[in-house]
Amino acid sequence: MAVVEDAPADPGPRPQGEIDYRLGQQRILARFGMDALRSRDLEQLLQRATELCAAGMNAGFCKYLDAPDDQGRMLVRAGVGWADGIVGSAHLGADIASPAGFAFKIGEPVISNHLEDEERFRTPDIMADHGIRRAINVLVETDGHRYGVIEVDSVHDGKFDEDDLAFMQGFANLIGVAIERQHAEGKLNAALEHQELLVREASHRVKNSLALVSAMLNLQMQEDDDPRIIRLLGDAQARITAIAQTHDQLWRGDRIGIVVLDDLASGLVTGLQEQAPQCRIECAAEPIAISADTAIPLGLMLTELVTNAIKYAGGERQSGAIDVRIAEEGDVIMMTVTDNGPGMPKGFDINTQSRASLGMRMIASLTRQLGGTIAFTPDLNDKGTRVCLTFPNPRAL
Repeated sequence: MAVVEDAPADPGPRPQGEIDYRLGQQRILARFGMDALRSRDLEQLLQRATELCAAGMNAGFCKYLDAPDDQGRMLVRAGVGWADGIVGSAHLGADIASPAGFAFKIGEPVISNHLEDEERFRTPDIMADHGIRRAINVLVETDGHRYGVIEVDSVHDGKFDEDDLAFMQGFANLIGVAIERQHAEGKLNAALEHQELLVREASHRVKNSLALVSAMLNLQMQEDDDPRIIRLLGDAQARITAIAQTHDQLWRGDRIGIVVLDDLASGLVTGLQEQAPQCRIECAAEPIAISADTAIPLGLMLTELVTNAIKYAGGERQSGAIDVRIAEEGDVIMMTVTDNGPGMPKGFDINTQSRASLGMRMIASLTRQLGGTIAFTPDLNDKGTRVCLTFPNPRAL
């Protein structure tokens, strides 16, 4: 129940001017409702609330007071009509001898139509200095959480009544919902940022762990004289490096879990080039954003195909040329790896070869994982090999 001083008796049917006044209040309240739903800036919303409240009540003053601080003071956080230096700096007492303090602590609206004769509350100095003669205070709360008080003040004689209180309560309810929504969004954003941090840290740790495994394989290669063992360890090292570099891209990117294909491909090719200085490897990839689920098998596939091309285009030769192209082709992504080696043996079939070769078995498996198709053909000049992998474009799914 509102605490009301000199509440007027029911005057009976309203005159037409009064009806228009109340309809105007409803229009103002509806307008603010739209603002409260759209706004993401709480400071602007509170300021807008005070301006519309003052306009709707034909009053020159309105203020929003924050919940009491640890010193029992309520900050004038937003307001209209007040002298410079008041809004954002001035405080009012939050005890029950203050109209705003009473409304906040007791939880009931307060109407005081004659502040100069008021015996229930003291008149704050700020209001006395501005010649305020009457005030109405309404608590802003949502689900039991009290956020502050909105107060309309006037320097003119007159009476705030229960209809004015209903108008003010509508504003208080909308402000409370807006504050609650922004608090919830803040908690959600904090949780998402924490989740992103955990993902970045996990991906970074995976990359570092894989780099350690790669270094151990490199040491083992230096200790072994068997060319076959060295080759197998080198292949394993290249595969591990491909996964590590993909994870590196995952945590370095602006979007968690997304890799830009040109960065991934150029990084992998640069690493492979360093291990095969006898070959010239060119790479041209479009900046296609793909997920980790696509990036990891694609990175492994690129590593397998280029490593295989190095063996045949380089081998005993003094030089070899390898060309990597990755581009969008409508609903698919196409990756081609072309070399100038001796070409594929007659009757080459990947299904047959995959039973005898771990590398070909991996290529076949990764092709299935990507949901794509792969073809080994002679290069256009009938020298060397052209491998073409085609798989669904994630943007088209």
